[in-house]
Amino acid sequence: MEKETAKETVSKNFIEQIIEKDLAEGKYEEICTRFPPEPNGYLHIGHAKSILLNYGLAQKYNGKFNMRFDDTNPTKEKIEFVESIKEDIKWLGADWEDRLYFASDYFEQMYEAAVKLIKKGKAFVCDLTAEEIREYRGTLTEPGKESPYRNRSAEENLELFEKMRNGEFEDGSKVLRAKIDMASPNINMRDPVIYRVAHMTHHNTGDKWCIYPMYDFAHPIEDAIEGVTHSICTLEFEDHRPLYDWVVTELEYPHPPKQIEFAKLYLTNVVTGKRYIKKLVEDGIVDGWDDPRLVSIAALRRRGFTPESIQKFVELCGVSKANSSVDYAMLEYCIREDLKMKAPRMMAVLDPVKLVIDNYPEGEIEYLEVPNNMENPELGSRKVPFGRELYIEREDFMEVPVKKYKRLYPDNEVRLMNAYFVTCTGCEKDEEGNVTVIHCTYDPASKGGNSPDGRKVKGTIHWICAETAVEAECRLYENIVDEEKGVYNKEDGSLNLNPNSLTVVKGCLVEPELGKAEAYDRFQFVRNGFFCADCHDSKPGAPVFNRIVSLKSSFKMNK
Repeated sequence: MEKETAKETVSKNFIEQIIEKDLAEGKYEEICTRFPPEPNGYLHIGHAKSILLNYGLAQKYNGKFNMRFDDTNPTKEKIEFVESIKEDIKWLGADWEDRLYFASDYFEQMYEAAVKLIKKGKAFVCDLTAEEIREYRGTLTEPGKESPYRNRSAEENLELFEKMRNGEFEDGSKVLRAKIDMASPNINMRDPVIYRVAHMTHHNTGDKWCIYPMYDFAHPIEDAIEGVTHSICTLEFEDHRPLYDWVVTELEYPHPPKQIEFAKLYLTNVVTGKRYIKKLVEDGIVDGWDDPRLVSIAALRRRGFTPESIQKFVELCGVSKANSSVDYAMLEYCIREDLKMKAPRMMAVLDPVKLVIDNYPEGEIEYLEVPNNMENPELGSRKVPFGRELYIEREDFMEVPVKKYKRLYPDNEVRLMNAYFVTCTGCEKDEEGNVTVIHCTYDPASKGGNSPDGRKVKGTIHWICAETAVEAECRLYENIVDEEKGVYNKEDGSLNLNPNSLTVVKGCLVEPELGKAEAYDRFQFVRNGFFCADCHDSKPGAPVFNRIVSLKSSFKMNK
């Protein structure tokens, strides 16, 4: 067991160990990290790990953290995604200061870098189609074949490459390839494509360019230009590292950056694939990329998660070289832990039924002093109105109680939270037998929820004063996919959707204070869970609350 713990500690800190060694050996005077998303969708919880890792390392070693959009593919990129990504990163607490960059800022330098490779005899213009390039590439067990255009002269390649830039060739008709080794055991090194023709308008450069660099060529150049020292990326780029190193070496950058790979963050039973989310949005199954059933950072923010809860989650996941999955319950554990001391504990009745205290003075409203959070006195207290007519949860009354039922039923006494003891005397029903009104009497001497004669009651229920109640909508969420069936349908690859992923409860009644809730205000609704005022639909006087998480957890934290 001790060996396992030691191993985990080492793997968690392997990037820090590399950085500390580099600093000790004088390879770098100051470290610089970066987060380089492609603006082709919204960021999700997995990206949060990368953001916080890169920013955290820069902070720990008094270095710099750059924000850079890897916008080399205009086919899928939008300003909408650029703005959403910036908002997400700021919300998570990562500060790029004045270092906001775009790959497209370096297009001219990338073009010059490609020209330099051509002049060195390290790149050539190829006329093979994409399909032919794939055929020539070979397999994992067989070497590839050299392109018939591989030995063009530098002069011819320079001329053709300039014509590519000038728009004289159609999309797909020519590419620029690095000249490396078609027999390399690493397929990424078999003369990879580094530029392609694409007559498309770019969100940042407009129609200035009709050729665009490939990611594997552009990325090391961007890092080198910006002075990035440690280019931290996920494990799928491990096989691309030799190409990364080849680019910075051949272009003779004086302080070449170092690529380090770590394991992605995988959450069980969630949808993170952009094409799947895009389809959910387009089909109207969710109401946008920030629908609270998704795990995009925008969706988690809208649902009510805090930056601190996500920071804690990423910290618990650790940093490793081995891929693994994390249970969604751990993320829920982190938000519960964060909110239990922060969130005011308020009363809200989601399925109301009227309760009348027959011996309470008619027309009288009194204001009871109620603590906002029993575990955190610093949150203070509030005045809660109380009167003759209240509303309680329908499930808190049973005319014929089941065994061990401790709430309200005829002749039973319970505590109204922070108010009085009440005893049920009966109820009224409609023609269909549904309870419409519950009748009680109260003990005036039990104000505050304590009896002067020391008698005990086993049940405590929450309530809302009928006269001052504010009507609200509550949205209760489950996983968007059917966990029993798994995320994806094995036959056609579609999503196994959960038809009950959203329950909209209208006609909820809440305290007057909750009627003033503003976007992103978070509360614990007694016995119902943690809730957040929806940033799109909630309005003062007509609040809409998203349930962030229920109060009960299935996650067990290892001590």
